[in-house]
Amino acid sequence: MSEIHDRQRTLDLALRVGELLLSNGAGAADVTATMSSITHHLGLRQALVDVTFTTLTLSHTTAIDEPVLSMTRHVTHRETDFADLTVVDYVVSQLLADEISREEAASEVARIASSGHPRPRWAITAGSGLTGAGVALLLGGDWIVLLIAAVAGSLIEILQRKIARLRLPFFYSQVAGGLLATTFAVALRALDVPVNSSIVVTASIIMLLAGQGFIGAIQDALTGFYITANARILEVMIATAGIIVGVSAGLSIGRSIGVEVSLTPGAAGFSDTPTVALGAAIAAGSFAFTAYSPKRVVVPVALLSGAASGLYFVLTTHGVGRAAAAGVAAVAIGLVSYWVAGWFKVPPLVVITACVVPLLPGLSIYRALSMLAAEDFNGMIAMITAAAVALSLSAGAILGEYIAQPLRRESRKLEQRLSGPRLVGPLRARAVAKKQKG
Repeated sequence: MSEIHDRQRTLDLALRVGELLLSNGAGAADVTATMSSITHHLGLRQALVDVTFTTLTLSHTTAIDEPVLSMTRHVTHRETDFADLTVVDYVVSQLLADEISREEAASEVARIASSGHPRPRWAITAGSGLTGAGVALLLGGDWIVLLIAAVAGSLIEILQRKIARLRLPFFYSQVAGGLLATTFAVALRALDVPVNSSIVVTASIIMLLAGQGFIGAIQDALTGFYITANARILEVMIATAGIIVGVSAGLSIGRSIGVEVSLTPGAAGFSDTPTVALGAAIAAGSFAFTAYSPKRVVVPVALLSGAASGLYFVLTTHGVGRAAAAGVAAVAIGLVSYWVAGWFKVPPLVVITACVVPLLPGLSIYRALSMLAAEDFNGMIAMITAAAVALSLSAGAILGEYIAQPLRRESRKLEQRLSGPRLVGPLRARAVAKKQKG
């Protein structure tokens, strides 16, 4: 009976770790590898791990004629907290290195799950506004536009937080955010404020785009978790549809009161390389801050994102297509993020997600929505371009990480044909165990 209890405690620890990773954006391959590493290290060989978008299941049996011990946990709450992700990753590394016991790891995981966020809400609201201002600078806005974009970003964060407290589905939060961003631009146009409304809306939409969802979906697809990848893509589509509904409603409100807010090609765009790099650095660094990334990695994220966005701008000005340029910049982010993550002791996912935020195709999405709202079906082309850029960013970042991250034979054996790079979790569990024995 004590043996069964011991196995239950091991499975429960692995499930709780997997739940924290999955709820904070880790890919299914990372979650599976981490859970397999924990059970293997604690003596449960060949434990069966099943990960879907909402459910985690662990099964183990000691013999073919013995009953199977199976445990399940459901992931019902999703709120990105890179501080939790980093601490969980560190706890797993300590456990696999035999620096802490199973009971100590379980106690630490329980503490992480029950503790609040490490930063006050007002700081997150201010950080959201700073992200909007950074995107506005990236797109060539003047100081008035930067100020308005900062106010709009902060207001959207407050609105979405209030809606989340009402426990409404995330779709309605996206609708409200898109509506607020566009209504803000309509009000400015009605008051004849001398600003580029397109930049204001674009800067606000960037905050609503599911950049982490795209990366997670592509990673799951590349590593063979197609059901989970489909679920993530569907979530991204629903989130994007919410933005579309909100922006379309805002544009309709404007037209009903005689205020037209539209985006014509060339109305908003990148300015020059130094401004692009500075704006991207501000946007990425402040996004990392609002996602509760450890303070030590905020500045490196800002510098890396600024350099990558500068590279993107140079490539596009020399005739390279937007999707291709985004892919090249994303590969560079993936390559460097592996080393940045190692130096500053954070999971690579923390670095990659924040760095791609300034490159997300907010302008293309807004242009597409404006055209479609005016019954101009050329907007479909702009929407396809936006999707191509988003896919290039996700696949490119993962490819860069794949190139940078060494995959050894032992890790491939342990992960049981899991392919692709680890963005969260252990890289070589058996190698660690062998080193401890030696």
